[in-house]
Amino acid sequence: MTGKNEKSVYICSNCGYIAYKWFGKCPNCGEWNTAVKTSDTRRKSNKQTHEKMTVSKPVLLDEVAESKTERFKTGIGEFDRVLGGGIVPGSLILIGGEPGIGKSTLLLQSSNNISGSGERVLYVSGEESPYQIRMRANRLFPSVNGKSLFLLSATNIDTVIMHIRSEGFKFVVIDSIQTMYSSDLDSIPGSINQLKECSNKLREICKTEGVTIFIIGHVTKGGYIAGPKLLEHMVDTVLYFEGEKGMNYRLIRAAKNRFGPTSEIGVFEMTDKGLIEIENPSAFFLGEMIRTSGNSITVIMEGSRPIILEIQSLASKTPFGVPRRMAKGIDFAKLIILSAVLEKRMGLPLSSYDIYVNVSGGIKIKEPSADLAIAAAIFSSFMDIALPSDMAFIGEVGLDGRIRSVGFMDRRLKELAKYGITRIVTTRVKRKEDVFPDQNLEVVQASNLIEALSKAKEIASEH
Repeated sequence: MTGKNEKSVYICSNCGYIAYKWFGKCPNCGEWNTAVKTSDTRRKSNKQTHEKMTVSKPVLLDEVAESKTERFKTGIGEFDRVLGGGIVPGSLILIGGEPGIGKSTLLLQSSNNISGSGERVLYVSGEESPYQIRMRANRLFPSVNGKSLFLLSATNIDTVIMHIRSEGFKFVVIDSIQTMYSSDLDSIPGSINQLKECSNKLREICKTEGVTIFIIGHVTKGGYIAGPKLLEHMVDTVLYFEGEKGMNYRLIRAAKNRFGPTSEIGVFEMTDKGLIEIENPSAFFLGEMIRTSGNSITVIMEGSRPIILEIQSLASKTPFGVPRRMAKGIDFAKLIILSAVLEKRMGLPLSSYDIYVNVSGGIKIKEPSADLAIAAAIFSSFMDIALPSDMAFIGEVGLDGRIRSVGFMDRRLKELAKYGITRIVTTRVKRKEDVFPDQNLEVVQASNLIEALSKAKEIASEH
């Protein structure tokens, strides 16, 4: 119950939008029926914040002393890659993902590695007892560093902070932020006000005590971290742990990183012994290439890392009036556009064919460099022509059918050459020797889709 003098506000449970009147549809994110009535604690929080503030004055940038802080390794190379080379001391890191995806496993493995170097680590769980965590640790690790890794089952954030300060922990894991609450507020754990208050207290101890804190966050049905968007603004790094259902691979990527790039990804394989790093993703996702109609090869960039993928397509005559379009691993709109371009520019009657496209390994392609490979796979299936298994396709396809160049071509070609690819079908360039220095690769240049697929068909007929 709110007091007579307390004002009530309505907060969107999806994005954290605040209004003094009830709303059916959130003006900010567009979601329906997400307005939650709560007391306005912002004035109280602001007062507490001002009381804790210390008096400071502006300083010149040149007068600020430089600090060459050493990053701390987690002992997991793929994790360190995404963090920008390791952990920056005093940082607040938020990691989100679906239930059971492996967030707790990743941070428990990291905690065990860090404690093995002599650092005192505190693993706080509001969902499991210390006994349950120990059982999981016994399954994951051949040897548990129990002398430096401490477990705490608690949900009161003030109790957690008291232990951090009194015991001098420098690495802390909070599993999860939705189970934590502060005694300063009357709302339940996981509410928007509690999330903001608990995160603010954790951020304060990070910056004042130099403690590195990992926060595990639950995600909504849309795949975003549950709670107000302010939560992501408060932390230094936001990581997402992803994976397809039924697949044993996991990807971790950075949506925000104040101390490193946001373009890197880490690749893992989930096993009964925990997460295993995949240092060579191309070999993992490509598998054994079988020459058959509807298959093509491309290479995409995930951060600074090239990954070779196989595109699979099936075009079959539809018995229905409206043809089906199904895509897995690529955007559905991309499939619609490329099908329309193939029909318009090459005269393929795809409007009477069902078209299915799949990316091997279950990975999702988010860059346009695979456009040409997708079009080639559809063309190959429609014409029932098997493309050579040593041929790859790289290029963005426009609505006019022209092929456009993509970046990081040198890295892509080096990765393809490692796996026995000898031919590259791509866009036409002025100085071939500058873009394609590897003389062992045969570069088939084409300015448009018709030219590219015609040359690919001609090469396929010779093999």
